[in-house]
Amino acid sequence: MTELIRIFVYGTLKPGESNFEQYCANRVIATQAAIAYGLLFDLHLGYPSMTEGDRPVYGYLLSFTDTTMLKAMDELEDFDPSRPADRNEYNRVQIEIFDLRGRSLGNAWVYLMSLDLVKQAGGTLLPNCNWTSRNLDV
Repeated sequence: MTELIRIFVYGTLKPGESNFEQYCANRVIATQAAIAYGLLFDLHLGYPSMTEGDRPVYGYLLSFTDTTMLKAMDELEDFDPSRPADRNEYNRVQIEIFDLRGRSLGNAWVYLMSLDLVKQAGGTLLPNCNWTSRNLDV
């Protein structure tokens, strides 16, 4: 049986956002609205960042069987597992993901940014923890 690669996305990789078609549309085998706990920031660069925290961040749990997905996503998120964590823009970690009713969906990969890097970028906390490009100032 093929191992599923599960990734929680909260920004440009969500269905309907700018990177979904290129990176996910033809490879994803399941999509589910989901929650991960953290803090969500608007970086004012056309994409958000998530850090560790305790607020429900709204996004999607995407499932893939394509084993090249993590490499492609790592490149997009400027994550290199061979670099020290403080040299990556985002770091890929596994955390517990929940459905919209709060039931555990198990662990999945997510790309997190350090709070220091968010501050350096001038990130603004999104109190509703739900980012969409439709809310960006144009």
